Amino acid sequence: MSEHTFIIHTETPEQESALKAFVKALKMKFEISKEKTFVLSSEQQKVLDSQIGLDKKHYKDADIVFADLKNKYGL
Repeated sequence: MSEHTFIIHTETPEQESALKAFVKALKMKFEISKEKTFVLSSEQQKVLDSQIGLDKKHYKDADIVFADLKNKYGL
């Protein structure tokens, strides 16, 4: 038996409940990711891209950069 991964983006709690019920009815294993997806604006992407060419002593940890962006832009 082969294993496949599917990513399904539900929009409402009702869709999520219906999908869970369907998968359970088929007796399939599943897991729900806690990761939230987001889309960066062009300005946010430029900020991240500007980090690429820096000297390593100027690098910030990705988690710190992300937290800074979240705070600055309200993500």
